[in-house]
Amino acid sequence: MARALLRFDGMATTAARTALLMAALVALLGIGGWAFGGSSGLALMIVVGLAINVGAYWFSDRIALAAHRARPVSRAEAPELYAIVEQLAARVGMPMPSIHVIPSDSPNAFATGRGPGHAAVAVTEGLFGVVDRRQLTGVLAHELSHVANRDVLIATVAAGIAGVISTIGYVLQWGLLLGGLGDRNDRRDSPLVALAWVIVAPIVALLLQLAISRSREYGADTSGARLTGDPEGLADALERLEASSRKRPYELAGPATAHLFLVNPLRGRAMLSWLSTHPPIERRVARLRAMSGTSRRSATRWPP
Repeated sequence: MARALLRFDGMATTAARTALLMAALVALLGIGGWAFGGSSGLALMIVVGLAINVGAYWFSDRIALAAHRARPVSRAEAPELYAIVEQLAARVGMPMPSIHVIPSDSPNAFATGRGPGHAAVAVTEGLFGVVDRRQLTGVLAHELSHVANRDVLIATVAAGIAGVISTIGYVLQWGLLLGGLGDRNDRRDSPLVALAWVIVAPIVALLLQLAISRSREYGADTSGARLTGDPEGLADALERLEASSRKRPYELAGPATAHLFLVNPLRGRAMLSWLSTHPPIERRVARLRAMSGTSRRSATRWPP
C-alpha cells in the first residue's frame, strides 16, 4: 500500500520533474548569457523581458478574468459553488478565493492569482449542466491545488525565462542581419552559434515550458484527488468535460491563457501531445483511476 501511495501520489515525482525542466530552462538561458552576454543591448532586453513577466504575474488574476469576461458572483447566486469552495479552502488552510462565472456554454474552469491570499476561481456556465456535485468537487479541488501549489508562479517564471531566451534569439537575429557579430575576434564561430541559437533555442524553450505546464497539471490532479479522497470524481469530470467540449468548443480560447484551464480549450489544435499545455485526458484519467483505494486514507493531509 505504501509503495502504491508513493507511486500514484506522484507529488514527489512531479515536483522533481518540474525542477528538472526548470533547471534545463535556466541552463539554456545561462548558455545564451555565457555565449553572448557581452552586449549591453542584449542585457537590456533581458531586463525588459523579465519586467514584463513580473508585471504579468502580479496582475495575472485580473488579466485572466478580464480576458474571459468572468464576472464575480455572490453566495446567494451560487450557494452550492460557494459551499464546496469554502469547504475545500478550509481543508487546504487558505483564505476563501473570489468566485467568478464565465459566460460560456463550454464546460471548463480555471484558478489564478499570485498565491493563496490572492486567488480567484472561475467556472463556465456550461460546467453546471455537465457535472454533478461530486464531480464539481473534484474540479474545484484540482483548481485550488493549482493555487496552493503556486503553479501560477511556476508558470510565470517558466514563461519569463522562455521569453528571455526568445528575446535573445530576436536580438541575435538582428545582429546577424546587420553584421553586428562579425567583429567578435574571440568567437570566430559566433555567427554560426548565433544562428543555431536563433533557430533551436526558442523551440527548445517552448517545449520545456509546455512540459512544465503538463507536469503541473498532473500535480494538481494528484493534489486534488488527495484533497477530496475521491480520485474517481475528478476522473469522471475530466471525461465528461472532454466529451462535452468537443460538442461545445470554448469560444474565448487563446494560447496565452490555455494553460490555466482544467481541460485544454485549444484541444485538437496541437498535432502532438508534447505541443500541448495539457497531458492527454486518457492519461490523466488512468492515473486518477489508479489512485482509487490508495488516496482516500490521506485525504486530510495537506500539503501532499
